[in-house]
Amino acid sequence: MSARRKVSLVTLGCARNEVDSEELAARIEGAGWDLTASSEGADVVVVNTCGFIEAAKKDSIDTLLAAHDSGAKVVAAGCMAERYGAELAEALPEADAVLSFDDYGTIGDRLDDVMAGREHRPHVPRDRRTLLPISPAERSASAPQVSIPGHGEVPGHGDLPEGTAPASGPRVLRRRLGGGPVAPLKLASGCDRRCTFCAIPAFRGAYVSRPPAEVLEEARWLAGHGVRELVLVSENSTSYGKDLGDLRALEKLLPGLAGVDGIERVRVSYLQPAETRPGLIEAICATPGVAPYFDLSFQHASGPVLRSMRRFGDRERFLQLLDQIRAQAPEAGVRSNFIVGFPGESEADFDELAAFLTDARLDAIGVFGYSDEDGTEAAHLDGKVDPADVAARVEELTALAEELSAQRAEDRIGTEVRVLLEEKGEDGGFEGRAEHQAPEVDGTVTVHGEGLALGDIVTARVTGNDGVDLVADVS
Repeated sequence: MSARRKVSLVTLGCARNEVDSEELAARIEGAGWDLTASSEGADVVVVNTCGFIEAAKKDSIDTLLAAHDSGAKVVAAGCMAERYGAELAEALPEADAVLSFDDYGTIGDRLDDVMAGREHRPHVPRDRRTLLPISPAERSASAPQVSIPGHGEVPGHGDLPEGTAPASGPRVLRRRLGGGPVAPLKLASGCDRRCTFCAIPAFRGAYVSRPPAEVLEEARWLAGHGVRELVLVSENSTSYGKDLGDLRALEKLLPGLAGVDGIERVRVSYLQPAETRPGLIEAICATPGVAPYFDLSFQHASGPVLRSMRRFGDRERFLQLLDQIRAQAPEAGVRSNFIVGFPGESEADFDELAAFLTDARLDAIGVFGYSDEDGTEAAHLDGKVDPADVAARVEELTALAEELSAQRAEDRIGTEVRVLLEEKGEDGGFEGRAEHQAPEVDGTVTVHGEGLALGDIVTARVTGNDGVDLVADVS
């Protein structure tokens, strides 16, 4: 075709999906398509779906239907597409194609098929925990292609579109879709844990770490594109390196990432409490350039409920872990998510969770009501809590969480914080985030002062708060 065709890429869900979309974007552009921010005027809209919980699945469906209404061809990719495959294609005829992760390497061909009206046979979902990626040297023509988003190979050689990572070097192809001084950096994909409420391992696959050299190379590339803060993401960052034969791989990697020229802050996310080792705590708290920030996946605080979830710990052990962290970094940021109304959760279990939150002094708290998820063990457990009781507990715990996190923010008044300035505010100040605040989920800091510029990291004194959001001045 004489004119380049246009693709709009819509990303739903978590930061891991953002990285996957940037891999897709580079492959799409390399296949001769132009990327456009709007579905209007696009030939194809690719929706990178989320399939984690019911609300996310509904959002994915609504987005696909809205894309169809724009008049463009519609392609479903991402977690929901991988998880349901042919079932989603049958239920959603508005989608012109439903792709598997294994289609990512040939995304250009798949889009060509869509434009030509050639039918794409959707995959039948399989448990990806039983699959392992095959290296190019081991792959034969008859061997199945197993793709892991964020671990793709750079296809071909020669020139790549401007802004795309170089074809040489041990790293994946990636195209930044947004600007700004912050970017996620994927450590690994998949998960080897067997939490009874979670379906992610089945459709994301077994845990596969990216080699440290590849992660470092991508960090250098991001720094070269204006990134100042790296947010390390995976399904479970505390497992990084275990499949490489080194359980201390993350502790060793952090100084190297923090030392990349242009990178001012490294933030680790998705930590499992049971795997948060003393050495890792020390590395996060004491490594210059690494934010003393702990995104700990507690999920509950009652021992019996956690055992039913097939997780470890209890209120006392979790408080001990927080004491270990704060002994090294008293102002460390801590956030966590919690599931309320899990099968078998009694009033006493719920009270135990509320007591933990009161004692824990967390900076940010997410509260979710339990719902059955397809293919999980918890969906078949006895002792289901009445949905009305689940909703009431969510409301009660959310109110407590908001009060406690606001108190924690108020405790920071009078302290100094290091803030990365990301946006200009409406009142002449700048909006950014301190070390205890991750993007989008943990609140912001509005900074006032002279001589400030976007992308700067400044030291400011906190003068007030509005909930979890802080106000600070630079002297």
